[in-house]
Amino acid sequence: MILALRRFIDGDFFYSFRRRPGVVVAALVTAVCLLAALFAPWVAPHDPFDLKTLNLLDAFTPPAWTAQGNSAYLLGTDDQGRDVLSAIIFGSRMSLLVGVIATMLAMVTGVSLGLVSGYVGGKVDAFIMRVADVQLSFPAILIALLVDGLLRAALPRDLTDDLAVYVLVLAIAASGWVRYARTVRGSTLVERNKEYVQAARVIGRHPLAIMFTHVLPNALGPVLVLVTLHIGEAIITEATLSFLGVGVPATQPSLGTLIRIGNDFLLSGEWWITVFPGAALVALVLAINVLGDWLRDALNPRLR
Repeated sequence: MILALRRFIDGDFFYSFRRRPGVVVAALVTAVCLLAALFAPWVAPHDPFDLKTLNLLDAFTPPAWTAQGNSAYLLGTDDQGRDVLSAIIFGSRMSLLVGVIATMLAMVTGVSLGLVSGYVGGKVDAFIMRVADVQLSFPAILIALLVDGLLRAALPRDLTDDLAVYVLVLAIAASGWVRYARTVRGSTLVERNKEYVQAARVIGRHPLAIMFTHVLPNALGPVLVLVTLHIGEAIITEATLSFLGVGVPATQPSLGTLIRIGNDFLLSGEWWITVFPGAALVALVLAINVLGDWLRDALNPRLR
């Protein structure tokens, strides 16, 4: 274990990481956000969604460093007296949860379809790629809105809020599977004609076994980079849908919901209600994108 760790530290991958200060900062920001989201009930100064602890007299309290601020609320409070810092911590928890699960679901769907499309070929390949081409002709946010609207219309009204998070995850995943399918398909077209695949066919291995045990491991390199970049996009998509009022319910707010709530009071002078959640969203997505860009370069042998 110690030897493996030493090899990793002395390797090119970690050397590429530590020689880029911007990537190190992005990794620290991402780690802080992840830890704060995971341990939100213990890290947050207050529970912003516990109605017993809310006091309407504390509503619209400005940040602590201003003249009318309160040291108990570092970033101020919103219109219901909820601590903005605590709301950001809990909101980032929901944003990360939706973004990561939606990305994983899109990856599994896209990789599976791309693998089948590239290996089988023929009419199956043509059908899957034409569906992908049609979807690429529309912005991802419109696809997510369409899927979200269809799923909500199909569900009973009394279950809409209870299943809102699941609907949102499916909508975001449905808008992002195409890039994985096209990437894996291209890699599969190259790998399926190589000698090791031909040998597996000769000895009589099942096509599914060949696809998932031989072809797939050699086609996953670009997918790792796509996953990192797509998490940031999924978080932005979730925030956009929540800002438009079709995302997570108010009882389970995300960063997008907090920005939408604060937007109603932005012009009346309570700027901190929307500025701080917006800054947290920008910092989180920017850090993830920086890590994704570095990972793409680090895994590209041509740039070493």
